[in-house]
Amino acid sequence: MKATVLLLLAAGCREAPPPRRLVLAAFTAPQEVYEESIFPAFREHWQAETGETIELVGSFRASGAQTRALLAGFPADVAALSLEPDLDQLAQAGLIRHDWRAEPDGGVVSSSLVALALRPGNPKGLRTWDDLNREDLGILTPDPHSSGGAMWNIAAIHGAVLRAGTPAPARGEAVSEALIAGVLSRVTRMDRGARESMLAFEQGEGDVAITYESEILAAQAHGQRVERLIPASTLRVENPAAVLDSGVDAHGTRDVAEAFVRFLHTPEAQALFAHHGYRPLGATAGNDERFPVPADLFTIRDLGGWPRVQTELFDPDGLYERALRRAREAR
Repeated sequence: MKATVLLLLAAGCREAPPPRRLVLAAFTAPQEVYEESIFPAFREHWQAETGETIELVGSFRASGAQTRALLAGFPADVAALSLEPDLDQLAQAGLIRHDWRAEPDGGVVSSSLVALALRPGNPKGLRTWDDLNREDLGILTPDPHSSGGAMWNIAAIHGAVLRAGTPAPARGEAVSEALIAGVLSRVTRMDRGARESMLAFEQGEGDVAITYESEILAAQAHGQRVERLIPASTLRVENPAAVLDSGVDAHGTRDVAEAFVRFLHTPEAQALFAHHGYRPLGATAGNDERFPVPADLFTIRDLGGWPRVQTELFDPDGLYERALRRAREAR
């Protein structure tokens, strides 16, 4: 009898199993929107749908660094990165085995555009990309070797030059290389990611930061005295996300991970992204007064798509590396 009572007491004291864990591997810029808004909303959504409590954990690095970490074996269930090519690398390595572009919005879950963060009152009187080629400027932009945001920045300048009506493609590329070299020669620091670059600007470094518009709006929301300048011609940023098949198969989290990615495309999630300065996708895109549309807002597809842009701009002998060498020689 005594033994039976002890067994019953032990059973009553047995702890409930820990909640399942979903790990998101993301680029640094949207850390707040995920941790402060998306995670709590999805936890509530999942519990209402299934009655199950889950734990959501985020890992945030510059997009290129996060991609390399995943390729090296970092255990995650979902990847939300800055660039399509980063997800393509994961697919080529077998971490993603489904067609992630078949998801709603082509797999894109957040959107911004390339803009300029300025000091209050725009004391340098900046208006255009060409204005960045001035000797009296200190410029911040991150390193394209680690940062997807930096690649968006360079592609934005290049695209704006090409779309400005230059008489021939070769002429346009020469003008672009010269302008990017001029910008790079004035970069005061080159951080690993867009978030680090913007934090340095907030702390007083530089006269202008080339960055995601969402980073500028987030800084303003936190009381930072920075101004947003949207060039008349600039590039729409599109950030994709996908389930990591290798991760969910190992962790038994496929149902949660697929539901999480679906949730990112919902109006509820897009409203949360918009609250943190990202441009909403889908039916509400273009209807928000917080996000003025520039005269020439183009996409990476207008430049031939990422495979072409990577080859022309970011290969070892591409335009960016040539411009970087010219910038170093000019210093």
